[in-house]
Amino acid sequence: HADGSWRIDRILPSETSDPDARAPLAAPGVAVRAGDAIVAIGGRPVDPVTGPGPLLVGTAGKPVELTVSPAGGGDPRHAVVVPLADEEPLRYHAWVADRRAYVHERSGGRLGYLHVPDMVGSGWAQLHRDLRIEVAREGLVVDVRENRGGHTSQLVVEKLARRIVGWDLPRGLRPYSYPEDAPRGPVVSVANEFSGSDGDIVNAAIKALGIGPVVGTRTWGGVIGIDSRYRLVDGTLVTQPKYAFWLEGYEWNVENHGVDPDVEVVQAPQDHAAGRDTQLDAAVRIALAALEENPAKTAPALPPL
Repeated sequence: HADGSWRIDRILPSETSDPDARAPLAAPGVAVRAGDAIVAIGGRPVDPVTGPGPLLVGTAGKPVELTVSPAGGGDPRHAVVVPLADEEPLRYHAWVADRRAYVHERSGGRLGYLHVPDMVGSGWAQLHRDLRIEVAREGLVVDVRENRGGHTSQLVVEKLARRIVGWDLPRGLRPYSYPEDAPRGPVVSVANEFSGSDGDIVNAAIKALGIGPVVGTRTWGGVIGIDSRYRLVDGTLVTQPKYAFWLEGYEWNVENHGVDPDVEVVQAPQDHAAGRDTQLDAAVRIALAALEENPAKTAPALPPL
């Protein structure tokens, strides 16, 4: 800041379901706030030019003492935190939470939001962190941008393709659908040029099954699979193209081309810099328009006594 101090602008929230996404500054007893200045780490003053980074080298996973000057004035106080070795999980969950809140706000609470980061165990877990709550809304936006691929797209598609054919109305509790975890209304997928491999395939399957439109940009275009069975004596991994993939509507042509969106929306650099998500905006508009034509399914009233 202008006064030469290094101040906290934002504290990312912890994701309690992921042990790698704990926020050191949000831990119990730390009690720092946005606007507070970190003036020393481990008793060593924070340099006005280099900041706190050099003083945190080698401290990941170990308790370290911060000297914090409160934003509202008063004497500096001391807090003990345990720094992270990798901030990506924490920032990822904060990004998802921000997008989810944005979709809820833009849709007036009518649309749910899910992000699927990959098609392996971590992406399957991420899908289910919010699935039951988000599919209970009238429509659903499924974000598969940046999807790194894997092998679970069949399971993801199976969830998205479910259609409600009945309801269970337990006494004193909220009704739930049959089958469970089924979208109540329209589903819109969001993809970009970094949706690859099984991230390509899931968008092709969504289109082939008529689950909903794909919004965004053409996907990465790499579906010929490999495995990791072969290593050289020095430990080097050697891979070969091994699993060719044919998809209805595309035949062999997803490889080296990708899946074209139904509605192309390019996220320009200036949009990213300004914090605008034009692809998500378009998905919300399309889902809300679909809801006007095809309202979400709702549980019936109980029969008269």
